[in-house]
Amino acid sequence: MKLYKYSLALILGMSTLFSCSDKLDLLNPNQQTSSTFGYNADDLEESVIAAYNHIRMEGSYARVGYTIDVCRGDEAWNSSQVWYMPFDDLNAEVTSDITWWPWREWYYTINVCNFAISRCDEDNSQLTEKMKRIKGQVLFMRGLSYYNLVGYYQNPPLITDYASYSTLEGLYGGNSTYDDVLDQVEKDFKEAMELLPSRDEGGEWAGGRVTCGAAAGYYARALMMRQKFSEALPVLKDIIGKKYGTYSLMKNYGDNFREGSAYENNAESLFEVQYLDYGSQGTDDEWTPVNTSPNATQGSAVESNFAPGNYGGWADISASPWLYHLFREERTTNGTLDPRLYWTIGTYEPDWADFEYGNVAYTQKLTATDNIVTNNIYGGLPIAKFTNLRTGLYSTVVTGLRCGINLRLMRYSDVLLRAAECENEVNGPTRQAIDWINEVRGRANLADLELADFNNADKLFEQIANVERPKEFGCEFGRGFDLIRWGFFYNSGRLQQLKEHGTVRRSTEGTKNPVSYSDVATDSELKSTYDTFLPGHEFLPIVQQLMNNNPNLKGNSANYSTDNSTYFSGNGWKVRPVVDLSSRY
Repeated sequence: MKLYKYSLALILGMSTLFSCSDKLDLLNPNQQTSSTFGYNADDLEESVIAAYNHIRMEGSYARVGYTIDVCRGDEAWNSSQVWYMPFDDLNAEVTSDITWWPWREWYYTINVCNFAISRCDEDNSQLTEKMKRIKGQVLFMRGLSYYNLVGYYQNPPLITDYASYSTLEGLYGGNSTYDDVLDQVEKDFKEAMELLPSRDEGGEWAGGRVTCGAAAGYYARALMMRQKFSEALPVLKDIIGKKYGTYSLMKNYGDNFREGSAYENNAESLFEVQYLDYGSQGTDDEWTPVNTSPNATQGSAVESNFAPGNYGGWADISASPWLYHLFREERTTNGTLDPRLYWTIGTYEPDWADFEYGNVAYTQKLTATDNIVTNNIYGGLPIAKFTNLRTGLYSTVVTGLRCGINLRLMRYSDVLLRAAECENEVNGPTRQAIDWINEVRGRANLADLELADFNNADKLFEQIANVERPKEFGCEFGRGFDLIRWGFFYNSGRLQQLKEHGTVRRSTEGTKNPVSYSDVATDSELKSTYDTFLPGHEFLPIVQQLMNNNPNLKGNSANYSTDNSTYFSGNGWKVRPVVDLSSRY
């Protein structure tokens, strides 16, 4: 009997242990893990939101990730002589901390997207409409991430399989080729085009989320990075033909650079980064990806980079004198200055007396004797775009992630000018190419171009690349990408042209006066931001710390000053020769 009691106690005890073990294995529904999260649409919507959030960070578009490309181009220069000088002079160090911020942000985004894609059925025909939208958005975001990474770093690791994260080899991948990354970018954008609804379906899709129109626009952009003009042209034609939604130019160019529901996510916008309007934000700057303050400002710091020091800005970046005088070379049909100058560069001009908000810098009325410079020491012409310099919303910039103007990353005017460029490349100068250009010029009230004035493709390309695009998109993100895809760094004539465009005067006096590269050697105040360019440095280097952490990662052409011209020409890509257009004006 005693043995029986001991045996029963043992059995009961073991049962208790097993019972306790079962309880310990129960999952806490309030503490989800990667093995339990993401198996329904509601969970994956949170991943989509996380992806959108990462493109709003300082390394992606809210600060340096945006402005690095602005000053890499020839339309702007670094006037602070501090943060952006290496990017302006195209000689960023491999030890630079700032250089890897875009890398950090875009791989955060890729991680979120890879996770969400891994939870979606590979057979798109089996997806519900809600799941199609989820998958389409994260495919677009991953394509956007790699589009930015390849445009900055040339050969970043291509990581698309979330399952590969289970091994160090999967996490610490080696470099992929420029072509392999762009192949994936094209694939992601193309698939997103097929999954996403158009903006015409209304609702939230017309107010800030990615649509098939955005995916189509970026698909065309990706194709053009490798001069696939014949493939990009029908995509752009379809956007114009409203296959992916209805887009049109805003009557007022300035409506693309104001905040508020009346202007943002407008008829011209294919894709923009969403920021909270002035007065509706929190108070804490969310400077790093780990800051999760409930009082985050949720704005951008692009205004802080652009705004003059006299108005509280950091005065980091200024418009180039070349861009300013390009605007002044051609008057409207009414004899006034191009209205796009008003919204691009914050100078006093008599023409602005009765235009928009008048001659204003924030709430200060300007007079003919006011010399508004970006930096109080180094001068510079203030950039007005994506700031409230012209709107009179406030008198002083509160620096940081505070500006509430959505960054319009792709506008319908870009579709029209890219379509004209592709048409010119495929068929030479045509009436259709000229008509698309004139649609953009017409909004600015400029006289129509005539086909008879462009007797070859070289001349029309020059007009598009160095007249129409700078005046329409001056000081916006993307010019550096254009210079790479056009091959301007691989041709002596084009590189000399960049040096001329990039010549600036570092002085508080005479910032509006013309400058000439030929005077750089004899005038100590002049410099050209392209004089220090070395082959391969059209891209940012992969920073040493990243390579130290990942033994499979190597440097790119900027790390080793490798000339990319052979690769460019070996693919049969053209660098169109410089054409003098001065006789047209």
